[in-house]
Amino acid sequence: MADNKIIDGKLIAETMKKEIAAEVANMIDSGVGAPHLAAVLVGEDGASLTYVASKEKACRSVGMISSVYRLSEKSTEEDILKTIDFLNNDPEIDGYIVQLPLPKHINETKIIQSINHDKDVDGFTLYNIGLMQLGEPCYQPATPFGIIELLKRSNVEIAGKHIVVMGRSNIVGTPVSVMLSRKGIDATVTICHSKTQNLKELTRQADILIVAIGDPQFVKADMVKEGAVVIDVGIHRIKDNSEKGYHVVGDVDYDEVYKVASKITPVPGGVGPMTIVSLLHNTLMAAKNNKK
Repeated sequence: MADNKIIDGKLIAETMKKEIAAEVANMIDSGVGAPHLAAVLVGEDGASLTYVASKEKACRSVGMISSVYRLSEKSTEEDILKTIDFLNNDPEIDGYIVQLPLPKHINETKIIQSINHDKDVDGFTLYNIGLMQLGEPCYQPATPFGIIELLKRSNVEIAGKHIVVMGRSNIVGTPVSVMLSRKGIDATVTICHSKTQNLKELTRQADILIVAIGDPQFVKADMVKEGAVVIDVGIHRIKDNSEKGYHVVGDVDYDEVYKVASKITPVPGGVGPMTIVSLLHNTLMAAKNNKK
């Protein structure tokens, strides 16, 4: 029997994949061709390799085309910019991502801002960030979009609720705060970060608590209001003596917080699967725009 407390990101992502696959099939049947998502991967970062492999698998599962442009760790900024220029001008590519983090000698901002905003399916260019701030249609960052879809599809009421976001990164905390507060979603949002005073006092006011601080099992039960909805964005590998040699935890002490929350996302299997399916959603949107 399903546990109604658990927000199953895997299940919701699978439903969204089926919806996307149906639209992709229609595009192919009508002769416009399958959407094409590319990724630029610089170096051999383990987490990045895993993410890009998952993205390729997800693309195949919905009938999209996927390509990966692999560059060595020693690539220069000029090498990466040449690849980006090629992708910007290739009519076959509907959308692409530059996998982060980039090697330390590369200026990440310069690289990201070189992406053609019409193909920026990560929603990281200043153009798309500006549209998001204004509440205009745009490519929204994948993890924040995924979080909002998780809430909506779990029938969690958002309008008028007090949402506390822990973390202010440009990838999760800041954009999700903006998106939740726009007209049409209508939450009241508080952002907390490393300099916030009376942290526990604020988190205990949250109807919905979104945790993206990068600190394993930081949020304990006494930081959560009874009956709150808790979304855990964190993911950490903790070494142990198991066969795998590690287990995965989030930013929330799941076993403790589960007792007080009305709904909670597990780690893994909560927000993670939604990030990739949100990228597919943006690629479908880009393909529709590009093929008009």
